[in-house]
Amino acid sequence: MIQRPLSVTIIGWLFIATGIVGLVYHAAEFKTARPFQYELVLICFVRILAILFGIFTMRGRNWARWGLLVWIAYHVILGAFHTLFELVAHALLLVVVGWLLLRPRASAYFRATRAER
Repeated sequence: MIQRPLSVTIIGWLFIATGIVGLVYHAAEFKTARPFQYELVLICFVRILAILFGIFTMRGRNWARWGLLVWIAYHVILGAFHTLFELVAHALLLVVVGWLLLRPRASAYFRATRAER
């Protein structure tokens, strides 16, 4: 069994924390006095995905690694509709996380975990 790289652990916990903080923040926006807000449900769903991808990335699931990259790419696209700072910040995050998750040591971890199942 190959040991999980520290970078995978840090990224997994980063996305778990990001998902939890975002979920708590946006869940507080639900108000019973207002009509049902579908976009808020979608936002919370995206936050739950971050948590799940973080958990399963640390467990060595290759689909979760790719899910994290798609999750960040989605935020790069969203950032393009907001400020230039958000676009650049998410793009840099995508590059850094992509580099860390696609390095040979991380890839070996995901391959080894798949072979053990």
